[in-house]
Amino acid sequence: MNTYSTETTKSRDEAVKAIEAALQEAKFGVLWNFDLSAKLEEKGVQPPAPYTVLEVCNPSIAANVLSANLLAGAFLPCKIVVFEEAGLTKIAMPLPTKLMEDFGDKTILATAKEVEQQLISCIDQAAAV
Repeated sequence: MNTYSTETTKSRDEAVKAIEAALQEAKFGVLWNFDLSAKLEEKGVQPPAPYTVLEVCNPSIAANVLSANLLAGAFLPCKIVVFEEAGLTKIAMPLPTKLMEDFGDKTILATAKEVEQQLISCIDQAAAV
C-alpha cells in the first residue's frame, strides 16, 4: 500500500482543525488548506464528496532533503487529504517512504521514514475522538 489512511467520526472541519493542531505540535506548518470540493463547485463541477487537501512542511527537514537531491522537491510539500465517505471522515496521505525510495539515497529514505512516522502520529492523534 502506498498510502496511509484512517477514519474518524469527527466532521471534516473538526478533523482538519485537529490535524492542523497536531501538525503544529510536531513542528510542521500547513502551507495550504485547499477546499477542493468548493473549488470544483466554483467551476461548475459537482464534487463526489467534501474534500480538503492540506500541504504540510517542516522547513528544516525540507531543506535537508533538497540539499541531498533537488529533484526530491517534486514531492514536497507533503500532502494530507481529509474527505467524507460513507458517513465517516477519512484522513489519508501518500507514504513519504514510497515517494522517495526511487532516489536510492539512504539519507533521504531515512528522513522520509522519520517524516512518515511523525505524520502518521499526527493523523492518528487528529482522528482520535
